[in-house]
Amino acid sequence: MPFIGVLPERESLFRPQPRRAVAVSDAAAWRLNPVHRGVYDKLALALTEGLLAAPCGVSPLAFGLAPETPVFVKPIVNLAGMALEAGVSRADAVPVRPGSFWCERLEGEQTSSDLLLESGHIRWQAHTRAGQWRDQGRPCVWEVGVAIPEIEPELAQLVDRHLADYTGLCNIELIGGRPVEIHLRGSNGFFDLYGPGFVPAWVTLVDGAPFVPPPPVPGGMVISVFGRRALSGEESEALAALGVSVSEDRHTPDRVAILRATDRAVGRAALALLERRRG
Repeated sequence: MPFIGVLPERESLFRPQPRRAVAVSDAAAWRLNPVHRGVYDKLALALTEGLLAAPCGVSPLAFGLAPETPVFVKPIVNLAGMALEAGVSRADAVPVRPGSFWCERLEGEQTSSDLLLESGHIRWQAHTRAGQWRDQGRPCVWEVGVAIPEIEPELAQLVDRHLADYTGLCNIELIGGRPVEIHLRGSNGFFDLYGPGFVPAWVTLVDGAPFVPPPPVPGGMVISVFGRRALSGEESEALAALGVSVSEDRHTPDRVAILRATDRAVGRAALALLERRRG
């Protein structure tokens, strides 16, 4: 069976193929993992993890929050990704939006961790850190393959609570060390920077063969270029000259390109070029 949910332009990355169906998208992951699909209920996740949260229609003021307090509003379940219909609101102005909830706004470093689990045990993990440059609250820059040992105990506890007996790849996003989302798939946009041993090791794990963890992630930087104006030919040529891979994004309405650099210094040079574009 093939990987399920792979975009056509990314198919070459997903080799070899597993013997059983393995999800790459959230929609496929929800369908293929009925026992663990509850992690996609973000309201339930927030409440289980001790965060202050409630469905839209239940006022944050009833919980003692001051009217000007910022809270985060987002869909309870969102399989489309990219933080669609999510954003910050004042506590006294939370929209009454069916199917959404508000949650206390978390502060601190944002991280995204991919973990290979075997029967609920972490066998391998890779951490990515969000940069400060954002567009409508979304990180534009991710540093891939960074060491963040201080979050690993929290990740292990989340796995114990929510993914016991799960075998496969998952992703856990944290802000300030507190959970934001759990996905039953990985951060597909980062796989290019995980090294050639990652996908074969993942396939070995889900196929039930003896598992050998892949090498540590070589790392790099992934940059999202948001906006309505496509990169010019001159900009694309300048980025390519730096050694940056440029991929057009045909699937996210306001993201025109995804840039990948295997060297963080090259990624920083690309950011300097994009700063001129923003100006």
